[in-house]
Amino acid sequence: MSAPSSPPARTETVRLTVAQAVVRFLAQQHTERDGQRQRLFAGCLGIFGHGNVAGLGQALLQAELDEPGALPYVLGRNEQAVVHTAVAYARAKDRLQTWAISTSVGPGSTNTLTGAALATINRLPVLLLPADTFATRSAGSLLQELELPASGDVTVNDAFRPVSRYFDRIWRPEQLPGALLGAMRVLTDPAETGAVTLCFPQDVQAEAFDWPVELFAERTWHVGRPLPERAALQRAVAAIRAARRPLVVAGGGVVYSHATEALDAFAAATGVPVAQTQAGKGALPFDHPQSVGAIGSTGTTAANALAREADVVIGIGTRYQDFTTASRTAFSDPGVRFVNVNVASPDVVKHAGIAVQADAREALTALTDALAGWSVEDAYRARTAELAAAWEATVEAAYHPPVPSAGEGGRLTQNEVIGLVNEVSAPRDVVVCAAGSMPGDLHKMWRVRDPKGYHVEYGYSCMGYEIPGGIGIRMAAPDRDVFVMIGDGSYLMMPTELVTAVQEGVKIVVVLVQNHGFASIGALSEQLGSQRFGTRYRARAANGRLEGDVLPVDLAANAASLGVDVLTAQDGPSLEAALRKAKASDRTTVVHVETDPLVDAPSSESWWDVPVSEVSTLESTQRARGVYEQWKARQHPYLTPSERS
Repeated sequence: MSAPSSPPARTETVRLTVAQAVVRFLAQQHTERDGQRQRLFAGCLGIFGHGNVAGLGQALLQAELDEPGALPYVLGRNEQAVVHTAVAYARAKDRLQTWAISTSVGPGSTNTLTGAALATINRLPVLLLPADTFATRSAGSLLQELELPASGDVTVNDAFRPVSRYFDRIWRPEQLPGALLGAMRVLTDPAETGAVTLCFPQDVQAEAFDWPVELFAERTWHVGRPLPERAALQRAVAAIRAARRPLVVAGGGVVYSHATEALDAFAAATGVPVAQTQAGKGALPFDHPQSVGAIGSTGTTAANALAREADVVIGIGTRYQDFTTASRTAFSDPGVRFVNVNVASPDVVKHAGIAVQADAREALTALTDALAGWSVEDAYRARTAELAAAWEATVEAAYHPPVPSAGEGGRLTQNEVIGLVNEVSAPRDVVVCAAGSMPGDLHKMWRVRDPKGYHVEYGYSCMGYEIPGGIGIRMAAPDRDVFVMIGDGSYLMMPTELVTAVQEGVKIVVVLVQNHGFASIGALSEQLGSQRFGTRYRARAANGRLEGDVLPVDLAANAASLGVDVLTAQDGPSLEAALRKAKASDRTTVVHVETDPLVDAPSSESWWDVPVSEVSTLESTQRARGVYEQWKARQHPYLTPSERS
């Protein structure tokens, strides 16, 4: 019998609590793409409560004192809001950097659910570290504990499972290394990323353990650029060469991949016009010869006219959201085919398209090379230019109507406000929006001049995103001014982060448009035959309906009470002066302006599928149902095989 082999060398360890280990690990994570290396986590955002103050709170304090700058902590005012800040930061950083979020147990954790859903739907990385009830169950029932008679291991944090791309609960210290590595894998994978949730029971956070020192070594997560498979590329090239009326739909993947120059080269060489989604706006500047602007329900008449005629649609980095396809009515050619370029496998097979699973920049470069010598016909180039010029004339008329301040009572229209902000802002400044009527109006009309100059959250279209999102963008790009466009309805959802902006010395310009209600949903309600019911901010009248006086709400005073500068505007000249003063300031400034909510932006000549009541006693609803059925008849399943035998 042979002698037993020598025992392995003993692994060096360091004794830390679970929370201290998490903080030390996160501080050592980096990402790298194209030779550019950066920290994965800019820091930790959060609010302390009894569930995390003695665990992650203590660990963050210790790190701040022992290793200043390793994982800075920023105190927010609302848990949902700090997730928005982290997500906006991640988008501004092309998904290569983000923040961790620490929350308490119970409402502190579940307040972040909306932010988690937003991150996952928009495919933007954020790490959520919600506290949880005791793993030992030594002191139950706990404050804020969910007690289900049929399940002893379910907590409120299980609600994160469907909105997280990765979910785990750390019951024991030994589980931490695997959970952390799994979380980093998902956060740094462009095809898989979204909200990552690691739940930490209160007692486990404070529990000590002997950790192998290797866990805390610097790690670099390399973000690759998958190349297009040769056969897939050949199929795509064949489809494009056979096309007479091709159209590119550029999505957010073009911007995240830094593929804007490659798209410029492709469009210039081939003459294929380029339409842009909400996330893809900025993929080409508004005045590029092949740019036809926004597409779909909130698109330009130029892009939508070309979409109706397109025989091949080349989707690059888009997930074909319903606004992009106008609820599957945008592309009307009976035999329309799709070529889909995306890093995510679910998106490349949509609409029965030719699947090119690859990085957007690499795929565009390969397509340009393979299509050398091929171009659309001159007449198609001329039609593209003619349609784009006609739309620009429409925008100019909306920005500068023949009678300025033509709204009711001399108030500005929202179109005029957008135009003035667009003209006062510098090319590299960023406009931010998320909900209400402004996202659609901005998509149509904002003249984007820089790939990062447009930031509208339209995957979840979450009211309240704008101000915390603007803070995240300014933190990510301190050399750019950030103009937050927000209506009164969205402002009232989450103005509290103005306090965080003051606390951190982060300057943003908030253009607060007061129209006394939910203007966007009010217009949709009217369109669908529901007569703007329940969308105006009015007092309860004697007849029991919300149709009394306008509410005496002073949003300018509210903003001033939160510590920011406030300027008010009544007309075009005063608004322009206020915007210029706010831009020149180094403090967060709210510019308050009243508008007429009944003046719409120019029509997209498009549609969005919102079902209308099939039967009704209201004539307005009956009429709307008739229009709805006409549009429904135009919906296309988009199942035509893209590869012809």
